[in-house]
Amino acid sequence: MLTILCRSVAARCAVEVGSFVGYSTICIARGLADGGCLYSFEVNEEMEPCLCRHISEAGLESRVSVNIGDAKELLPKVLDEESAPVDFAFIDAGKRQNRMFYDMLVPRMRKGGIVVVDNTLWGGKVLDLHRHRDVDTQSVNDFNNYVQSDGRVENLMLGVRDGVLICSKL
Repeated sequence: MLTILCRSVAARCAVEVGSFVGYSTICIARGLADGGCLYSFEVNEEMEPCLCRHISEAGLESRVSVNIGDAKELLPKVLDEESAPVDFAFIDAGKRQNRMFYDMLVPRMRKGGIVVVDNTLWGGKVLDLHRHRDVDTQSVNDFNNYVQSDGRVENLMLGVRDGVLICSKL
């Protein structure tokens, strides 16, 4: 899905927040237009060897810039005011940080650019807030409501696996 979505907007500049072992990284990088670059951010430095190995094994080193550390601090340095607009973004980080990363990325997106956010159904917990009152569930639900009312994007949520929110910048 990420490859197709990335390819559908002919992405030359893509951002991923939350790389883990690199599965989504590889999917996005494969969908980039010729000469495109994926700026991948992973907070857990222990994941770097595995992430880089998978990117190398997929033959995608020239398309991916791996950034290890807090994306909140790194992203503004990597994508400054002079950077090309972002065509595609994928957020799969700490769920309490979804809104922060979304608000960092949407202004950097080009018109028609796509933002994908993973785990937006949160194991179905957001569908039963009376039973599930934990902070993460409330954060995911608040974020979903925030995006729904955000006039900067059109959005839809797919009930695939744990929920995928897809937004297109207006």
